[in-house]
Amino acid sequence: MSEQQNLTYAQELLKAESGDVRSLRPFEKYLVGIIATGWAVFQMALAGGAFILDGTKTRAFHLAFAIALLFLLTPLMRKARKGMEYFFVTDRIPLMDYALAVIAVIASLYIVIDYDGLAYRAGMPITRDIAFGVVLVVVLLEAARRVIGPALSIIAIVFTVYAFLGPYMPDFLAFKGVSLRKYCSNISLSTEGIYGIPLGVSASIVYLFVLLGALLDKAGAGQFFTDLALSFLGKYKGGPAKAAVVASGATGLVSGSSIANIVTTGPFTIPLMKKVGYPAKKAAAVEVASSTDGQLMPPIMGAAAFIIAEYVNVPYIEVVKAAAIPAFASYFGLFCITHLEASKLGISGLAKHEVPVFFQTLKGGLHYLLPLGVLLYELIILRHSPEMAAFRAILILFVVIFYQELRRSFKAGTGIGQGFMDSIRIIGMGMIQGSKNMMPVALACAAAGIIVGVVNMGIGGMVAQIVETLSQGNIYLLLLITAIASLLLGMGLPTTATYIVMASLTAPIIVQVGGNFGFVLPLIAAHLFCFYFGILADDTPPVGLAAYAASAIADSDPIPTGIQGFKYDIRTSVIAFLFVFNPDLLLWEITSWPQAIMIFVMALVAMSAFECFAQNWCLIKNKWYDIPFFLAASFTLFHPGGVAHRFGVGEEYKYYFFLLGLAIYAIPVFMQSMRKKNLVEAA
Repeated sequence: MSEQQNLTYAQELLKAESGDVRSLRPFEKYLVGIIATGWAVFQMALAGGAFILDGTKTRAFHLAFAIALLFLLTPLMRKARKGMEYFFVTDRIPLMDYALAVIAVIASLYIVIDYDGLAYRAGMPITRDIAFGVVLVVVLLEAARRVIGPALSIIAIVFTVYAFLGPYMPDFLAFKGVSLRKYCSNISLSTEGIYGIPLGVSASIVYLFVLLGALLDKAGAGQFFTDLALSFLGKYKGGPAKAAVVASGATGLVSGSSIANIVTTGPFTIPLMKKVGYPAKKAAAVEVASSTDGQLMPPIMGAAAFIIAEYVNVPYIEVVKAAAIPAFASYFGLFCITHLEASKLGISGLAKHEVPVFFQTLKGGLHYLLPLGVLLYELIILRHSPEMAAFRAILILFVVIFYQELRRSFKAGTGIGQGFMDSIRIIGMGMIQGSKNMMPVALACAAAGIIVGVVNMGIGGMVAQIVETLSQGNIYLLLLITAIASLLLGMGLPTTATYIVMASLTAPIIVQVGGNFGFVLPLIAAHLFCFYFGILADDTPPVGLAAYAASAIADSDPIPTGIQGFKYDIRTSVIAFLFVFNPDLLLWEITSWPQAIMIFVMALVAMSAFECFAQNWCLIKNKWYDIPFFLAASFTLFHPGGVAHRFGVGEEYKYYFFLLGLAIYAIPVFMQSMRKKNLVEAA
């Protein structure tokens, strides 16, 4: 399969994820383009202070844009069925979907249209309010079903039915129940449900970061990151796989989507991995694992990271700080996997003539780093809000795009006018793609708001009691239940929706039960735990879409690819469990730079020890007696406090156990080096 065919396969999967499966007529393309561009301009103007809107009104307009695009771009049915062809129209927008788009926009904006009236009669909706509220819930659930599948809509319906039928449930499930008036007041006419925190974060912050990622991609930054990684690592053992890890991590800085990450880097890295000797399944799995973990990479991470900041009520930079060590340790672990797999398979790097020249590549794309540098400077140094940082980074990116295209046109001799038009075209394409990429995120946040709203009406306490009963008050069992539930939910939900549902139900219980067990669990650790397992669901068979995207490029079977990718991602699940019990990994209450750096370095060493165990290889294949040393070293370096507690040593001396962990790690490495030396001499 050619590189262009690979790219086409991946792009088709990305289109399916964003619901963009229609081939529109010319005037329909203009209509969709105007709405998508209008959404981008609205969000940019709002972020730039061109006008000020109440938070509720901002969320309503945000939802209206998303839901209008959805009904115009996505047919009612995903597959054509005999006798029902009208519901799978892909060559135009049928009248039914025009009508649904108009109805959905009016229902979304009703809270704006009658803003003063609704505020006056808060909690006492009239018949008209209830009617519009019911219509909004129905069209939103249908929109969510179309773009992200039926799972989220079904869960929302189950919670809704439970809210109404609670009084008729068995005793242990009994709930006082709600009226239709109460339901609509909370879910569709206030900021407790659909217009709640998730949609608020989506409207104020997430859109700008998604737009930044789309603009960078259209400008060519994705190709630059891939080429740069290849120029630096391509010549080494397993070079293309290592480049895939680094490129996906870099792309993850500006992308919150696993599949978008695969589309950007996979068509170039997967064929190269296969070329140097990686089996198709493992080449695709490396790309799946590295792209999935792109959502862990600070500073942007996935959309859920911004919602974590709101739920935990901390500045976003604190979420970035907490996520930094686990994210880098996870990527370093995958880097180790690619090296160990290459060692086992006897894979070398690319030939010298196939590797891009590093300084030439860096020089050719250095301007792409400017908006990212501005973003990091604004977030970390100036401590500005995420929306301001993203807005200013986008403005800088506009300048970069104009510079790039005017320079190209000058070199090509096509004139400044052509360069100017090319710049406008790239920015326009980026805005349209950004809006399309944002559509499933916004609708997932809004639909998940229905579940959160129902939970806040009293069901949350009931569900929490059931979960606590199932776990028998055991923190380890509770975490296992949460992890499995997140993986199961995540098979049918995007990461953001999975996180919102699981965090609203289990995060407070994790903190409470942990306290009962004597663990001091920061709330952010419980939220990140739910977030991590929501991410891992992207490659969990049999549904993991990321595995399908990568396997389409690699010509491998998606189920074995997903299983292999999940095996590679075991390291991420291990980190998630460890930072719950060792908040040092989240730099919680760590204010000393030397202490933070020490924890970071030890976490990387711990991850390398764990991967030597998981891959059954270090310098050569492991013997059975090597394994306990690798596991003991990994645990000691990841959680020195736990080892200190076992030995009855005070907390203030726990970091001395880092020396013990390093010594334990050195033992199997030394033994393997001796065995390897003997093998070489014998040969």
